Amino acid sequence: MKKVVILGGGFAGVDAAIHLQKMKYDVTLISDREYFYIYPTSIWVPTHESEFSDVCLDLKELQKAHGFNLIIDSVSKISAKENSITLESGSVINDYDYLIVAMGASKMKLKGVEHTLSICGAPEQSLAIRDKLDELVAKGSGKIAMGFGGNPKDTSAVRGGPGFELLFNVHNMLKKKGIRDNFELTFFAPMPEPGKRMGSQALKMMDVMFNKLGIKKHFGKKITGFSEKGTNFEDGSTLEADFTMFIPAGNGHKVIQESDLPTNEAGFVKTNNHSCVENEDGTLTNIYAIGDIAALEGYDWRAKQGHIAEVMAKNVAHNIKERENGRRKFKGYHEHLNILCVMDSGNGAAFVYRDEKRAFMFPLPVVGHLLKKSWGKYCRYSKLGKIPRIPGM
Repeated sequence: MKKVVILGGGFAGVDAAIHLQKMKYDVTLISDREYFYIYPTSIWVPTHESEFSDVCLDLKELQKAHGFNLIIDSVSKISAKENSITLESGSVINDYDYLIVAMGASKMKLKGVEHTLSICGAPEQSLAIRDKLDELVAKGSGKIAMGFGGNPKDTSAVRGGPGFELLFNVHNMLKKKGIRDNFELTFFAPMPEPGKRMGSQALKMMDVMFNKLGIKKHFGKKITGFSEKGTNFEDGSTLEADFTMFIPAGNGHKVIQESDLPTNEAGFVKTNNHSCVENEDGTLTNIYAIGDIAALEGYDWRAKQGHIAEVMAKNVAHNIKERENGRRKFKGYHEHLNILCVMDSGNGAAFVYRDEKRAFMFPLPVVGHLLKKSWGKYCRYSKLGKIPRIPGM
């Protein structure tokens, strides 16, 4: 039985483990935390609409449901040449036939970023954001700023959607408490048109949403850092806030940058369309990279999202099986590139979609919020195998 080692317990890693285990491979999943974290629904933890446990799924439960091996440890070194990985515990694993790298991305570190919290950072930060918001609610007034940064070396590594969603949910929470008028809410980003990758219609609707909710905008100025007072910009101005939530852009994982794997300028693993790392002569290695850790090639508007990570995972399982059977009918991710999300506001949502042919966004009052809540339950129970997966997902 061929052995496959998977590094990372996120959307890409977990799905790869599930698919490969079903194909009867000897699968070992290595994760640096004991649970799978459902990032898309973590936006409700800071507003008390969800508990932290609601967005966590114990990896041991997944292991029990699917039968793969599980190691809780961090990866400290990867050597393609030596066909080995080293863990923080000191263990060395070098007896695998295939290695799937799915550890996610690191975050760009701006000066003073410790003065901020991120809804896309370590899972525990969602609780810290909740505590900070609770303090301001108890105070009865304040200035709240939320935003995201960019990576000029790889625009696919920018993740702004959760920032929009969290701020809309905070607005809704404050409104329900009858204290919204006592708060100044501002959204900031270094690009002049944040959200442009979703399409022109979505961009216009977002602008309407900001104006309707009374959310101020601070766009088009390069961020130089943060302080206790707020966010500092290249022109010397400061966006003052009692609390700043900031989502840094992603960049190459430290372990990858210190490895012998090929990377793009931003430090993400370079692969072919089938997510396989190639040798210099174009032949295939036994290493695959999927999810945020991989260099995503394609359209200017491309974005690293969970559903693309899952497509990569399913494809890689198929591609490994093809190789083992002496076939080469491989599946790639390029044809599946799109932007797909339900952007939640706490009392509704908007459905956003973009591919190479079309881009649109339409509002889903009330039902959109329920739809995203239902997706969270679907994500949990389908991964546990308690309900069937929707075809194509």
